[in-house]
Amino acid sequence: MIEAIIFDFGDVFIDLNKKAIDTEFRKLGLTAWHDDLDALNKQYEIGKIDELEFMQGFQKHLPNVDLVDIRTAWNSILGDFPLNRLEFLEKIASKYRLFLLSNTDSTHIEKFEHKVGQTFARDFYSCFEKVYFSYEIGLRKPDENAFKYVINNHNLNPKKTLFIDDKKENTDVAAQLGLQVWNLQPGVDDVTQMFDKKILF
Repeated sequence: MIEAIIFDFGDVFIDLNKKAIDTEFRKLGLTAWHDDLDALNKQYEIGKIDELEFMQGFQKHLPNVDLVDIRTAWNSILGDFPLNRLEFLEKIASKYRLFLLSNTDSTHIEKFEHKVGQTFARDFYSCFEKVYFSYEIGLRKPDENAFKYVINNHNLNPKKTLFIDDKKENTDVAAQLGLQVWNLQPGVDDVTQMFDKKILF
């Protein structure tokens, strides 16, 4: 029986890369996601570059597209993703203890909130008993120490704790510690279907 769920945010909640290709950026002519766009996105998230530099990075792959159109496309992606995620979290938060291990991806929520004037970020975080940002526990990605930190600080039973992530190396570590795991690779049906999994309800 599951009593608690630990999420690593990332693509479990939104696969920005896939959405960028499947939606507005495809209309602008971006037919493939490039590694340098990942690096660009991370720099933007942690504040190393500003919005103009971020958009100009995209423009290298879309040389004939105006920066205003690139910004509109990016904002439309951010404005899309929270719609059914919050409802899902609120529903399972009434049944399980929820914890979040988050890297810089969480800033997407805050950017969305500021852009459209909604309060998704506050409502999103309120679903969790505790949100751990990696820098708080000195880690970039979940590892054995991160899981032990969460488990020990909240008296969790590993056998009754589910860890959900999209990276095999993280779920492998969690499984070795006795946690139940769902390894949801981005881009596969399970990432979407997770929000309908009967086991959680």
